[in-house]
Amino acid sequence: MKVIPTLLALFFLFLSVQSFAEVKGETVEYTYEGTTLKGYLAYDDSTKGKRPGVLVVHEWWGLNDYAKKRADMLAGLGYTALALDMFGNGKTADHPSDAQKFTSETMSNMAVAEGRFDAALDFLKKQPTVDPDEIAAIGYCFGGGIVLHMARTGADLDGVASFHGSLGTQQKAAPGTIKAKILVMTGGADTYIPAEQVEEFRKEMDAAGADYEVIVYPGATHSFTNPAADELGKKFDLPITYNAEADKRSWAEMEEFLKEVFNQEQSGN
Repeated sequence: MKVIPTLLALFFLFLSVQSFAEVKGETVEYTYEGTTLKGYLAYDDSTKGKRPGVLVVHEWWGLNDYAKKRADMLAGLGYTALALDMFGNGKTADHPSDAQKFTSETMSNMAVAEGRFDAALDFLKKQPTVDPDEIAAIGYCFGGGIVLHMARTGADLDGVASFHGSLGTQQKAAPGTIKAKILVMTGGADTYIPAEQVEEFRKEMDAAGADYEVIVYPGATHSFTNPAADELGKKFDLPITYNAEADKRSWAEMEEFLKEVFNQEQSGN
């Protein structure tokens, strides 16, 4: 009598493994003003037809395995995800000094930063698995600031979600400019993004007439979604820590957010 349950368990385990194996990830290249940009494209190969696309903008460390993992997770939800390259030539940093250098170089010329984002957006729209009329973007830390900047400029996006991203800007959104629905998820104990910055962001969004939501996770610090934050924080004496509960809750919030902005249910794990 115990054989059937065992066989059923093995059968469902097999289906689960098969489902995971259907997520395909590959390194892709595109260019902007002569610079090669090396992204990571992920999608579920078993899904037929076009589906919404989601851009993933990396932390200040560059397009590393963490950003790629998030792209894979989005593919598992039924989207086509492109983890893009903001630094060029696939550069990544192992030390905060290099991360700061790459970030400063990018942010010092926002026209180039916008161009690199738009190049990735154009590349994603052209993928055969993507509905070019349904595109969103998510970003982490540095990447969160980038997606919010693009929303402020009126980028043609259905929605943007920022995970512990910078909320400050030198280019506030003009009333009526923002097209994208906005979701901001930030830590209540994030010293990089203090409560004053959160409040200033709310005022800016209200003045701009934006459709937005800000969620603050009490006790969560900067980089709360990244399991590597504890080790990196100790190694480089940075005020960053992983918060499993905030990570889980923020991802769930993003899932519901994407369903809403695309006005449809997405299947996934």
